[in-house]
Amino acid sequence: MLKKGLFKQPKNELEKGGRMPKKPVSEQGTELTSQCPACNLKTPVTMLLDNFNVCNCGYHFQFNARQRIDFIADEGSFCEMFDNLESVDIISFPGYEGKLKNAKLASKEREAVVCGTAEIGKNKCALFVMESGFMMGSMGSVVGEKVTRMFEYATENNLPVVGYTVSGGARMQEGIISLMQMAKTSGAVKRHSDAGGFYLAVLTHPTTGGVTASFASEGDIILAEPQALIGFAGPRVIEQTIRKKLPPEFQTAEFLLDKGFIDNIAPRKDQKQLISKLLSMHKRSW
Repeated sequence: MLKKGLFKQPKNELEKGGRMPKKPVSEQGTELTSQCPACNLKTPVTMLLDNFNVCNCGYHFQFNARQRIDFIADEGSFCEMFDNLESVDIISFPGYEGKLKNAKLASKEREAVVCGTAEIGKNKCALFVMESGFMMGSMGSVVGEKVTRMFEYATENNLPVVGYTVSGGARMQEGIISLMQMAKTSGAVKRHSDAGGFYLAVLTHPTTGGVTASFASEGDIILAEPQALIGFAGPRVIEQTIRKKLPPEFQTAEFLLDKGFIDNIAPRKDQKQLISKLLSMHKRSW
């Protein structure tokens, strides 16, 4: 069960993740409600809390990294690692330092990924969870470094890796250095695999760009949340490039499952039990 207070009303706009929601949380009488962008119904936040932040229609509201960790890891088992690493303005990109400061305020994180060790259903693992509130989970040098170190630690300590992805892609403010992280993280995933390690990736909405083209798509088993947008370039960019209308539901988790790009769709309420079972089943491989 999720901890109380995870969905408390934010004190200011920055605490909402740095972006104005399309359907803001509102108060009706004394009960706090949240309007679903899929069905447009308003649901009491307490009901969402009891239903893993999922609307009755099945729409999955976003979790931030800490909410995700509290949800998936056994209580008190998560031990954070590499939390001292922070991005710097490597190529003197105009306005980047300000964006980093705003991202830290918005997300209350130092970077767009949180890494550590944890237990899921009493199965010990290395766990990384990306943070959409930090520059839309974009991958810069520090994100790549933290994910790489996480896989290297897992390889050295014979641990499976569970990774939750959410990202807008490579961080443009770091130029080619951000793109280099695709190869860097992929190399770490490969070395972990060569050593017999198990890697389970869980793709959440949205997972795009360089993250999709690297470690998000390299899991031994790849799960996704319902209706999550997963792809490299966005649908509008593709349509403008090929000058053709794309199929309905293009790049959703359901579309990718039908085409064989992911292994299964995992509703949030089933994730902990499913991930625990998969970790138990693959203990012999590591």
